[in-house]
Amino acid sequence: MASLLDQIKQRRLNIGLKQHDMMMRVGMSRQQYQRLESKGNPRLDTLELIALGLKSELMLVPQEKLEAVMAILEGTTTSHSTRDSSPSVAEKPLSDDPWRGLLEDNE
Repeated sequence: MASLLDQIKQRRLNIGLKQHDMMMRVGMSRQQYQRLESKGNPRLDTLELIALGLKSELMLVPQEKLEAVMAILEGTTTSHSTRDSSPSVAEKPLSDDPWRGLLEDNE
């Protein structure tokens, strides 16, 4: 898994922004942003600003859910439930698994 700084840079590139573009989005100079991407140790409020500027969200993912979240983000999940299938009798209640269905497509 890429470092957070690598993920920030990759997200910026994926949405077609240059480091200079971040000045208008988060209020820091290109040099400040470049330093942050290369070797920075940003504060939480700075990370939140950058996330907003990159149309992204910061979130904590429980370690026991990380594999499932990564699989969904990579599009490699195979156990999608369909609308036609009925819920399994052994399915955990939502209170036991608050992540159930959170990242599934509703189309």
